[in-house]
Amino acid sequence: MAARLLIIDDDPGITAALARGLAMHGYETAAENRADRGLQRLTSEAFDGVICDVMLGADTGVELVRAARAAGVGAPIIMLSALSDVDHRAAGLEAGADDYIVKPFDFDELIARLKVQEKRAHDSRPTPAILSVADRSLRLSDMAITLTEREFHLLQTLAENAGTPLSRGKIFDTLWAGEGSSTENVVDVYIGYLRRKLAGRDFGFEIRTQRNRGFCLDGLAPRIE
Repeated sequence: MAARLLIIDDDPGITAALARGLAMHGYETAAENRADRGLQRLTSEAFDGVICDVMLGADTGVELVRAARAAGVGAPIIMLSALSDVDHRAAGLEAGADDYIVKPFDFDELIARLKVQEKRAHDSRPTPAILSVADRSLRLSDMAITLTEREFHLLQTLAENAGTPLSRGKIFDTLWAGEGSSTENVVDVYIGYLRRKLAGRDFGFEIRTQRNRGFCLDGLAPRIE
């Protein structure tokens, strides 16, 4: 599967040129021209890497990177900038960027640096927990919890849509719609059950509530076996 990158630059011509060049090297790309939209996509979708310009109109890519890291975004980030002084490069790296390339740059250099970041991300990638269909358990190393049938199917649904918020109504329609006596509040009840079982244990993910959007599994999704 091709690596998926998000390009964030306020110049549509640059984003288009980068997208064409990256596609020629086998990458799948998405692009945003505004910092707020870029941050929204980073926190709601899964990307294998980010290419972000330092200057984004009235906003700054440095603040975007800082906000993304604070929100738990772990994808490698390469910053692009015409600003070459040490202070600007240091600011980008201190905000959480993994690399910093000064414009103008050779495209082969960008590809080489992307490959380095991909390898680092792969080498440091943690082992996912196992969500077992056979015994409805969640296991990681010597930790294990047993789930009820409802809890299991709820966690499975969140894991299959990891990184994407699912509304209460969507979850209800998927898991409970056939039961006339249930209401959408049952989703909140079982989310609470799951969170209590996960509390105090680090399985590599957590269940987050995104206001007005729903529930989202954030982190390394368990592997379903």
